[in-house]
Amino acid sequence: MENENNRRNFLRKSLYAMILAFIPPSFISGEKSKKVVEWIIGENYNPYDHYWSMGIDINKCIGCGRCADACKTENDVPREPFFFRTWVERYRIYQDGDVQIDSPNGAVNGFEKGTESKNIERSFFVPKICNHCDNPPCVQVCPVGATFKSEDGVILVDKNYCIGCRYCIQACPYGARYLHPETRTADKCTFCYHRLVQGKLPACVETCPTQARIFGELKKKASPLERFRRMNKINVLKPALNTEPKVYYANLDMEVK
Repeated sequence: MENENNRRNFLRKSLYAMILAFIPPSFISGEKSKKVVEWIIGENYNPYDHYWSMGIDINKCIGCGRCADACKTENDVPREPFFFRTWVERYRIYQDGDVQIDSPNGAVNGFEKGTESKNIERSFFVPKICNHCDNPPCVQVCPVGATFKSEDGVILVDKNYCIGCRYCIQACPYGARYLHPETRTADKCTFCYHRLVQGKLPACVETCPTQARIFGELKKKASPLERFRRMNKINVLKPALNTEPKVYYANLDMEVK
């Protein structure tokens, strides 16, 4: 009986995807974007008044992993070591040019100090997160419009529409998405959108002990994010892909992928 139900659900979702494939993506995205107000936003928040972004200062990150742990707690992310909305990678560059990258359990428990080799030229930590691109490939490939870009620049997933096809997971060049094991829908960082609409910071930003993460609005001169961009040499991940990421890094090493 369970196999029969699974088969019916699969066929239903497949048929739904085939029908929606003939609907213009621009129409779907527009309709989904209009519904975001009803879906999650309260009466006191107007998405047209904001355009959110995040900055990360590599020199300030100490690899404590509090951001990753806070994210899992705040957003009910499964505790298994392969489900993350945000994680931290450790880069170790050796004198012979070798590069080692690790992120045990996404750095939720931090990193073991261990015995450092004398041949290490430099070592640093790099927080990773959904880049909330202005030209998001995940939105382009979604056959049902479940993944969409809101008016305030945040890439969101409507779980009521997502059919779990994994197209967006494959399309994301930053590895920032996963299929939730319980809902069987795509999941990712939302900048803690449920907190933003209440005037709060994302959990990862609020919990960072060194203020390595800076959150704010683009195009507003008084925004902490705009001050961060003015005062630092800024880079983004994989700029050649033209996804136009809205997560900006200061002091980003050229070895970071």
